[in-house]
Amino acid sequence: MDENNNGFEVISSKTLNSDFKNKNKFNWGKNVFLPFASGVVGCSVVLGTCFGVPAIREKLVGRTSSIQTSTSSANGTTTNLVSLSNFSNTSIFAASKILPSIVGIEVSYNVTTNSFFGFGGSQTSSATATGSGIIISEDGYIVTNNHVVDSSSSNSSYSYYELSKATSIKVKLNTATYGEDAVFDATVVGQDSQTDLAVLKIDKDGLTPAEFADSDQAVVGEFVMAVGSPLGLDTTVTQGIISAVNRQVESDGVVYTCIQTDAAINSGNSGGALVNSDGKVIGINTLKLTGSNVEGIGFAIPINSTLDVINQLIDHKKVLRPYIGITGIDVDENTAKRYDLVVGVYVQSVENFSPAEKAGLKAGDVIIKADGKDITTMDELTEIKNSHQIGDTITLVVNRNGEEKEISVTLEETP
Repeated sequence: MDENNNGFEVISSKTLNSDFKNKNKFNWGKNVFLPFASGVVGCSVVLGTCFGVPAIREKLVGRTSSIQTSTSSANGTTTNLVSLSNFSNTSIFAASKILPSIVGIEVSYNVTTNSFFGFGGSQTSSATATGSGIIISEDGYIVTNNHVVDSSSSNSSYSYYELSKATSIKVKLNTATYGEDAVFDATVVGQDSQTDLAVLKIDKDGLTPAEFADSDQAVVGEFVMAVGSPLGLDTTVTQGIISAVNRQVESDGVVYTCIQTDAAINSGNSGGALVNSDGKVIGINTLKLTGSNVEGIGFAIPINSTLDVINQLIDHKKVLRPYIGITGIDVDENTAKRYDLVVGVYVQSVENFSPAEKAGLKAGDVIIKADGKDITTMDELTEIKNSHQIGDTITLVVNRNGEEKEISVTLEETP
């Protein structure tokens, strides 16, 4: 065979004549087996070459996140290599989805500094605090933590500081989505210190609200990302896992049931989002543990527990809670023996004109059951009470002077 100048194969006339003379002679080895074997070898060479080149292999089969095992010839140990491309893509997707819905918040105050021992008078200056928020509607409603915008929860540790109410609240939208000048004045729609939630409003339409996940489905070990403006650094994301669910955490006398995470949460992250791998909000970043021996312990309020509060803050400017109208003291077994009482909640006082007074509760009663459940603490009584709506009737069993008495209390709105 010859080759022409264009690189094509040329078949000579000698070969054609030979084939014509022997056209009636059939050779299995030459005509069947040899071409078949040659085809197999050729295909193997081509596929081996293609799969040996990463760019070609990715186009043929795509990227893989499966575990590959390789053996080290030095010591005979086995090393598992894991492709991180899918993990990286998950983080990129989650961040891209949530970032247009996250805002930075800057709150300005007037700060009065009192001198020690009453000498030298006082001085007034201005100060700012920063936090984060989550867009929850296209027309400008934003949810954040109450302590971000409430001065009374910002100076509890500094008796020589007096903060005014916020003189201004500024909301900065994501510049990549809304432009460099996307800063708006915000007003407080409603606040609730008990759940540490607040709703703000800015005069802006066409916003991208965050999507909420079902936080009841959150599981330990699940990928999460914390998003907000820590230390004023807008649109910062950190990643980690869910360390625990339904974690009871107490702060300033209030007990929160939280999602615990090791995703980095710093000052300014408060009010931002904790999102899952779908970029959907499962919690509102609220608390973190601090100290020289503490690392990676932060807490978020599960989003499911905020929905009713958010709606009430928008509709009523406050949270409408049922109310009994007593102050109580927990009575454990030791206290009961010491004062000849029974285990339960000792009614220390009854408020005038309250549902408790109307139902006939008296100071000195010991509440031992509510809705058929044994009661040993005020927290247990409050939990049962809060499971009801205003106007519902709650049935209490009290011990009065050694005798049990059933009392029905119709719950009213907390004054």
